[in-house]
Amino acid sequence: MSDKLTIIAKIEAKPESLDVVKSAVFKLIEPTRKEKGCIQYDLHQDNQQPEVFIFVENWEGQALWEAHMQSTHLQDFIKDTEGILVNLTVNQMSEIVD
Repeated sequence: MSDKLTIIAKIEAKPESLDVVKSAVFKLIEPTRKEKGCIQYDLHQDNQQPEVFIFVENWEGQALWEAHMQSTHLQDFIKDTEGILVNLTVNQMSEIVD
């Protein structure tokens, strides 16, 4: 099994806070893509429920993703979205290869 770590992060904004949350998630993209170990960091928005955002992330390993979780820009996101999210779910996944 590879050390590569896949993250699926689902962020659901309160409908009245959609614009604030959308702005906050956009701010994460550029600095995260520059982080050591970041292979992929793509943001998606649900077509039927625009308040739902999904990040698809791939990291070279667990430790590098954990460093990302302590980054200033991610900590700022957490502060900036406090009280305006319905839910935030982070799934750590490994690819299954036959």
